[in-house]
Amino acid sequence: MAVEEGAPGWVERIRRSSGPVRFHQYTRYTIYSFALFEGVALLGWTVAQSKGPAAWAAAVLGVLFTAHTACHLLLSRAGLRYYLGTEERPVRLAAAYVALTVTGIAAVLALIGAGELSAPRALPTVVWLLMFLAGPLPLVLSAGRSTALVVALLAASLLTARALGAAGGGLAVAVAGTVAGAVIFGVSYRCSAWTMRVVNELEAARETQARLAVAEERLRFGRDLHDVLGRNLSVIALKSELAVQLAQRGSPSAVDQMTEVQRIARESQREMREVVRGYREADLHTELVGARGVLRAAGIDCRIEDSGSGELAEPLQSALGWVVREGTTNVLRHADAGRCAVRLRAAGPVAELVMENDGVPGSAAATGGGSGLDGLRERLAALGGTLTGERRGDSTFRLTARVPARAPARQNGGEDGKGER
Repeated sequence: MAVEEGAPGWVERIRRSSGPVRFHQYTRYTIYSFALFEGVALLGWTVAQSKGPAAWAAAVLGVLFTAHTACHLLLSRAGLRYYLGTEERPVRLAAAYVALTVTGIAAVLALIGAGELSAPRALPTVVWLLMFLAGPLPLVLSAGRSTALVVALLAASLLTARALGAAGGGLAVAVAGTVAGAVIFGVSYRCSAWTMRVVNELEAARETQARLAVAEERLRFGRDLHDVLGRNLSVIALKSELAVQLAQRGSPSAVDQMTEVQRIARESQREMREVVRGYREADLHTELVGARGVLRAAGIDCRIEDSGSGELAEPLQSALGWVVREGTTNVLRHADAGRCAVRLRAAGPVAELVMENDGVPGSAAATGGGSGLDGLRERLAALGGTLTGERRGDSTFRLTARVPARAPARQNGGEDGKGER
């Protein structure tokens, strides 16, 4: 029962993980499968040898080959982490892997000398050992040393094949097979690790881009506030200082200066409200463009269909703009989305905004009844509109906002109305 309950959770965790994480898992386990393939091949050959009088020798080789396969797995894991910059170079593990390879070949040659193995049947095993040696080692060696490794394997395969009595075509096949296999495995391991590193760099660049977008918005907001309030605050400070000096002298002009300070302060308050309201009530088209930029920065393919956002009244644009903001936030926080489509149709008596994204977890609520959406429903209800959210069978979520194209007059209880009274 525990297995039946654990398997879906494991599958669900993989399905809900991000694209880069899934790519890393796929690449890692593909490399690990090469080591397992080596172990199956060598142990299969060992089992075949146990049918003859060399059963004890096959048992010795089986232990050596099992240790070789385990070291291959450990070195592949540590080599990937070193190549990706998360661990130190696994020098001892690499040395142990080379030593086990040399020990395995020496054991095969010793058993052949003792008459326990036949040279022709042992040649493929030696080729496999040399060939797989060039798999994980390039992960911990430089490109130049990896090339030197292939040359060393060429010499080792030539000498070992000659020691096993191979000549002519058999010798050429053994040497060519060793070198070709070493190149294929070495390139496969190193290119896979390089691709993983590139994916890491792209993900880091994407996160940096998103952080820069936020920082740019903060700078723009600070710059606007400085432009609006900087001059007025300087004037207020100067006039207040002048009023203090005039009051100390008993001049009635101090009252005029303080009246001017009061006027400038009220004007600054009004201008600041306009700046803040501009950020709270940006036009709908700006919100759509911003949502596309944020989602694409997060690696989500975002498609926008804007049909008539500029023709809507300001209250409608503000309400639908909040829908776009909240919907975008929910996509980033609650879904492992790969795509998101936003469609706005403003023609006709009802304006309709639809946001649809994939990657919705199976445990997500079908109605999307979060507090953010509840607040949006209240906003739209004040304009005679509705908001619905539904999870569909293909793991997509659709958020639909409908509001009459001719909105009623702004409600006095609105947030911005409070700020302007």
